[in-house]
Amino acid sequence: MAVYGYARCSTNEERQDIDRQKRELRAAGVPDDQIYWEYESGAKKDRVELDRMLSAAREGDTIVTTEVSRLARSTQKLCEILEEVKTRKMRLQIIGSMTLDCRPGKETDPATVAMLQVMGAFAELERAMISARVKSGLQNARAKGHMPGRPATTADSIPAPFYKIYARYKSGTISKTEIAKLYGCSRTTANKYIAIIEGTHE
Repeated sequence: MAVYGYARCSTNEERQDIDRQKRELRAAGVPDDQIYWEYESGAKKDRVELDRMLSAAREGDTIVTTEVSRLARSTQKLCEILEEVKTRKMRLQIIGSMTLDCRPGKETDPATVAMLQVMGAFAELERAMISARVKSGLQNARAKGHMPGRPATTADSIPAPFYKIYARYKSGTISKTEIAKLYGCSRTTANKYIAIIEGTHE
C-alpha cells in the first residue's frame, strides 16, 4: 500500500518550517516523490496539492502529516477530510500524535475521530485569535499615526531568481503552477510577481 505525505505553510516566509515538515515526513517513511507540499492558508477550502494527494490515494493507503493544523485550520474542512478517510478506507497518521486507521479489516475508533475533531477546533480557534491580535495591533498603530505594512512590491524589488524562472515561463516550457513550485512560493505570490513584471498588476 502507498504512503503519502502532506506539508503546508501559510506563506513562503516559513520556508524553513516546511523543510522541517518534509524531513519529518521522510523519517516517517514517506517517499520523496509522494510528499505533497504547498504555501496556502489552512482555512482555504480548496488547496491544489492537498486535493492532488487525496485524489492519488486509494483504499488501504496511508496519509501522513506532522500536525492536524497542517491539514486544515477549519473544523468543517477537517471533518470533510476525516469523512473521506473513513469512507475510502484509508489510514491517517499524525506524526507523534495519533493514527486513525480505517483500512479494510480495521475498526474505526470513535474516540480517535473525536480527538482529531477537538484538535481541529483548537487549530481553528488559534487562527481566529491570531487574526484578532493582528487586527487589534493594526488598529492601535493607525490610532497612533503609524501605517504598518510592507513596502509595495515593484519590478525592481522582485528577486533575480524569480526572473530566471519567469523567462522559462515566457518561453512556454513551464506553467504558472510550476513557477510557484520552482521558486517555492504560493501561486498567489507568483501571479502577483508576473502581473507586476508584465505591467498588469492593479
